[in-house]
Amino acid sequence: MNIMVCYDNSSASKKAVRIAKKRAKTMRAVVFVVISYSGALYDSSGEKVAKKVWKDVEKAEAALDEIKKDFEKEKIPCNTHVSVRSLEAGEDLVSYADENKIDEIILGIQKKSKVGKLLFGSTAQYVILRANCPVLTVK
Repeated sequence: MNIMVCYDNSSASKKAVRIAKKRAKTMRAVVFVVISYSGALYDSSGEKVAKKVWKDVEKAEAALDEIKKDFEKEKIPCNTHVSVRSLEAGEDLVSYADENKIDEIILGIQKKSKVGKLLFGSTAQYVILRANCPVLTVK
C-alpha cells in the first residue's frame, strides 16, 4: 500500500504526517510526503521569483529530510518529494498520486469561509474531488 501525505509545514499537515505514520505501521505501507509549489517559476520580475522559489525549495527539502529520518527511525519506508511544476498545487498533487500509484492521500485542512474558497480556490477541495483514491482529511 502507498500512502501520500500532502505537506505544507502547517499544524494540520504535521498532524497528517503523524496519522500517516500510524496507518503505515498498521498496514505496512510506504509513505510519500509531498510538497507542491504551484504556478510558474517566473513572472514579469524574472529572476527574483525563481531565486525565491529555489530558496523555498531548499527549506522544503530540509524539512522533508527531517520527516524522512523520523520515519526511518521507526523502520517505515518513506519517500519525499518537492514538486515544482507549472500546475496549481491541487492538480500537481493529484497527478503525483496517479503517477506513483498512491492508494490513499492524507491531507491537512484549514477552515476557510465559503467566500474564501470561492475567491482563492482550495487545494484540499481539488484533491478531495479529483483524486482517484480515498482522501483522509485532518484538521
